[in-house]
Amino acid sequence: MDKYFRVEVLNRTEHPQTLCWWAMHQDYSENFVFDEEPPDESEAGALIVKHLLAGERGHYGPLEHPAITFNVGGFPHSVMQQARTHRVGVSFDVQSGRYTGKRILDVCTGARDVEEVFYLRPVGTYRDRQGKKYEYTEDQRMIHRIICIDSAGRYKLALEDGFSEEHARDIIPYAIRQDFVVSFNLRSLLHFMDLRAKRDAQLEIQALCDLMWPHLESWAPEIASWYGASRLHKARLAP
Repeated sequence: MDKYFRVEVLNRTEHPQTLCWWAMHQDYSENFVFDEEPPDESEAGALIVKHLLAGERGHYGPLEHPAITFNVGGFPHSVMQQARTHRVGVSFDVQSGRYTGKRILDVCTGARDVEEVFYLRPVGTYRDRQGKKYEYTEDQRMIHRIICIDSAGRYKLALEDGFSEEHARDIIPYAIRQDFVVSFNLRSLLHFMDLRAKRDAQLEIQALCDLMWPHLESWAPEIASWYGASRLHKARLAP
């Protein structure tokens, strides 16, 4: 796992499984559920699994009420591109290349190491989309590191020549790291995990899912336990 990858929780609904239970219960209750005493959080989670999720019944609507917001840091721009692909039903606010170029200039002055600002995969054996193996060597990685340093220098020169930031950034590689804030409801988070935690997804977005997963487990443990056993990494159709 890259040492600059981070996922922290900014905010989340308290008692999310109880909220899901209230929503589910109102579907079939004759009463105004506000006036009813709900089960405790753990029991509510078990009831959601039993009545909505087990057996792949596909009734995920009540899971859309609780929400969680992550601060994601250090991932390359390509992860942001992939995360926003498909209709995942989430909200993003992303570090802008128009206003946040100082970190690129810091590479030029040595104030930041190039790999704090640009992401490079570790040396090793990889496969392309057709399954063909190839080696990413230390020499190749060093060349890519030099390219990132050079692009930072060219970015600095463009600014000195009077270019706007949004124009100068055109020469920055996809490897630039971007921090972002992303909000999911519980259903959309499971949907995202279905799409991006599968083992043939882009390696870096798999890492993002791996860092999100412990937060999901602590937030909605009974639902996460069912999901981990039934769907995680299995590339099943998203709910």
